[in-house]
Amino acid sequence: MFCPVCKSKETKVVDSRLTQDGMAIRRRRECILCTYRFSTVEEMELLDITVVKNNGNRESYSRNKLERGILHSLTKRPYTQDKFDRMIHAIETDIQKKKKREVTSKEIGELVMKHLRKFDKVAYIRFASIYRAFEDVNKFQTEIKSLQANKKS
Repeated sequence: MFCPVCKSKETKVVDSRLTQDGMAIRRRRECILCTYRFSTVEEMELLDITVVKNNGNRESYSRNKLERGILHSLTKRPYTQDKFDRMIHAIETDIQKKKKREVTSKEIGELVMKHLRKFDKVAYIRFASIYRAFEDVNKFQTEIKSLQANKKS
């Protein structure tokens, strides 16, 4: 790890801690040359997972693509970066639990829906309207009633 100040590659780890969800490690480092202290985060990465699209095309899993899709539904919604990161980790954990080298975009979409429903109801409806291709107001109303029914129980 290079020091961000003097660019020396001689740094040492002063402290390591797991994040709250246990899906990343935060390391406090110190440069041996200039004694500057900085933090790094080591996160789990999904490797070698192929996403099978609805049209049959295959592409490598991309965390950035997942984040962009969810962020689009969270536009102008209140959330913290920490909670967002935990949701992304939870989705990726669910993908890994499948223990498959190929997952369908539908499976990922359903996992996103499951987690967004708990995270932010408005973002969930936004995502659902695109993901499930709502064609009329009745489908919106049905989904909203479903949210309301679950809230009462």
